[in-house]
Amino acid sequence: MNYATKEGTFTYLKQFPKYSKDFYTFNGDFFISSLGLGTFRKEPYREENYVINYKESIKLAILNGINHIDTAINYRYQVSEQEIGEALNELFAEGKASRDQLVITSKAGFIPLEFPFPENPYRWIDEEVIQKGLAQKDEIIIDQHCLSSDYLRWSVEKSLENLGLETLDILYLHNPETQLGYVAYETLLERIEEAFMLFEKLVREGKIRAYGIAGWNGFLYEEGHKEYISLMDIVKIAKKVGDNGHHFKYVQSPYNLAKSEAYHFSNQKGPDGRYYTLMQAVGGFGLQMIGSSSLLQLNLFKGKFAPAISEALGTSEFNDLLTALQFARSGGVISALFGAVDPLHVRDNLTLAYLPKANINGLKTLVGETNAL
Repeated sequence: MNYATKEGTFTYLKQFPKYSKDFYTFNGDFFISSLGLGTFRKEPYREENYVINYKESIKLAILNGINHIDTAINYRYQVSEQEIGEALNELFAEGKASRDQLVITSKAGFIPLEFPFPENPYRWIDEEVIQKGLAQKDEIIIDQHCLSSDYLRWSVEKSLENLGLETLDILYLHNPETQLGYVAYETLLERIEEAFMLFEKLVREGKIRAYGIAGWNGFLYEEGHKEYISLMDIVKIAKKVGDNGHHFKYVQSPYNLAKSEAYHFSNQKGPDGRYYTLMQAVGGFGLQMIGSSSLLQLNLFKGKFAPAISEALGTSEFNDLLTALQFARSGGVISALFGAVDPLHVRDNLTLAYLPKANINGLKTLVGETNAL
């Protein structure tokens, strides 16, 4: 198979019988590890971000129980995708992993440029996007974000080329709220509808299995904020485009100890019209949530955590980083993403594979009750 399957991912997890029984979740299509390896790197223009290489971390993660690998075409100007492709090619060639065991995801929406960074990025956009008919100039927002169908198709096909794959398990529309403030909300919804129509075609073509939206603050702001996105509006679009057989299945959003709104802030309408937290609304619409920015790009660790935090999460014997990841993979996410260039950090984080997730009472002591409004 050219994508993750129930049988393939089940065979994969059976390699790790000593791990906690809830380290993997079956989501109806495949089993996915509660920790996923992300490949984002801030400040991509810095040379040090190209000296480093995620390949060994990716290989170690896959060989030791993490079967969820997340990226985006614009991460490090396509280099992250290319390094994942190298790692997968080596593992497949060596017979140490197979495609049907792994959940591979990417994102489309941002203009990636390419490495080495072009001397004139504006010329690159003009020559590679506008002149090639992938988008009109007014469809490109602040020289970095574009949701035209032709551009998104190119982006997906380029991602598959970079990764050396035929199919993505999940494709995310990347931070669509980036366009708000430059275009009206209704215009953005029209562009998302056009994107979802394309994604349903890509499912039929076998290039993606399912799709979702990866937001930053769009799903977390209060209703009325200029960058707020209503999940109910997005679900309506998915049903309009694909009826009840649509393939919009995932929401990716930040969830960590400092940015926990997805768990406790009732700002999203559910199917009954009442307001729920993002996690509750995601579940109410029959979707699934992936947690991003689990460590808030290490900004969580400017001071030592209070002992009450690790006590509530069942990680008193471990360091603050593992405590933060324990929080991030608990609650309502099926998998929480972390970045690690050093393979030793991946191995350290896998300590959590032996522990059960935090229980609901522990979470409540940290972030409070969640109630519909």
